[in-house]
Amino acid sequence: MRNHRHTRRRMLAGIAGVMALAPLSRIARAAADATLSFDELYGRTTVLGLEFSDKTKSLAGREVGMKGFMAPPLKAEAKFFVLTEIPMALCPFCSTDADWPDNIVVVYLKEAQTFVQANRPIEATGRLEVGSWRDPETGFVSLVRIVDAEFATA
Repeated sequence: MRNHRHTRRRMLAGIAGVMALAPLSRIARAAADATLSFDELYGRTTVLGLEFSDKTKSLAGREVGMKGFMAPPLKAEAKFFVLTEIPMALCPFCSTDADWPDNIVVVYLKEAQTFVQANRPIEATGRLEVGSWRDPETGFVSLVRIVDAEFATA
C-alpha cells in the first residue's frame, strides 16, 4: 500500500509539473506567431530617414504575421510580392531605400505561386528581416522584408 501511495504522489507531481509548463509553451507559441502592423513598423523619422520601432527591432529574425494588400505584381506568378497597407493600382518599388515608403513590405515566398486580386486583404507570415538590402536577382531595394513566407486571404 505504501508503494502505491508513493507512486500515486509521483504521478500527481508529474501531472502538476506538466500543467505548470503548459502556460510557458503557450507563451512560446504566441511569441513565434507575433503580429506586426504597418503602424508599428517605424518609430519616428529622423534626418537620416525612417527609424524602426522597438517592436520591429525585437521581432527581427522571428516569425511574424502581417495583414495588408498585395500590390499588383510584375507578372502573374513569382516568388515575391509587395504587401501594402492600402490597395494600390501601381507597383510601389522605389529606386533607393531613401525613397522607401513607410507603408509597404516586400514578401519573399518559399516558392513561386500565382497571386490574388490586389484589392483583397491577405495575411503574410514568415521571418522578419530589417535593414537595407538589394535583391541580387531584381535589383530592388527594400528596408523591411518577410522571407520564407506564405500568404492567405484574411
